[in-house]
Amino acid sequence: MKIALVCLTLFYTYNFVRAETENFDSVKTGELPAGWSAGVTGQGNPKWTVAADETAPSKPNVLKQSGEGTYPFCVKKDVSIKDGFVEVKFKPIAGKEDQAGGLIWRFKDGDNYYIARANALEDNVTIYHTVKGNRSSFKSINTKVSSNEWHTLRVDFKDNTFKVSFDGKAVIEAEDKKFSDAGAVGVWTKADSVTLFDDFKYEGK
Repeated sequence: MKIALVCLTLFYTYNFVRAETENFDSVKTGELPAGWSAGVTGQGNPKWTVAADETAPSKPNVLKQSGEGTYPFCVKKDVSIKDGFVEVKFKPIAGKEDQAGGLIWRFKDGDNYYIARANALEDNVTIYHTVKGNRSSFKSINTKVSSNEWHTLRVDFKDNTFKVSFDGKAVIEAEDKKFSDAGAVGVWTKADSVTLFDDFKYEGK
C-alpha cells in the first residue's frame, strides 16, 4: 500500500508543472528565450525578440512582436499542460489593422490551439479555437482595452471549461471540446500588431 502511494505521488509530481514566471530579463536582447518557438498561423513574417523596455513591469526586458503575419505566435514548447492556468502582462503599442495581445494554451501545432485575446482597436476580449488553421470565436465581451498601457490577461482551464480574466476581473466563462489533450502554452498577436509581453506565468498538469 505504501509503495503504491509513493508511486502515485511520484506520478502526479512528475506530471504537474509547478507555477513558473518568465520575465525574459536573463535573455540576450534580440534573441528568443530558450525553449520558445516562434511562427505564424497563415502567412507573413512575424518578428519575435526579447527587447529592453523601460516601462516593463519587471525591468529590463520584454518579449516583443514587431513583424506582420496573419496570426503570429510564440510558444513555450518544452511545457505541456492539460489543466491549469496561463497568464501574461501585455502592452499593445502600434498597429493600424490590429492591436492585439493574446494567450495560447493546449497548443498542438501552428494550426491547432486555443487563444484568448484582447484587442485595443476593437475594445473587446474574445476566446477562440484555431482548428486546421481556421480561427473561430465562441465567446466575446466588449470592454475597454487601452493602447500603450500594460494589461493582464489570464486563462484558467480545466477539461472543457475556460475562464478568461482581464486586468484581474473575470470577463468570460465558456466551454469547448475541440482540444482536450495537454499542449504547449504561449502568446499571440494578429496582423500588424506591435505588442510587448512580460511576466509570463503558467501552472498545471
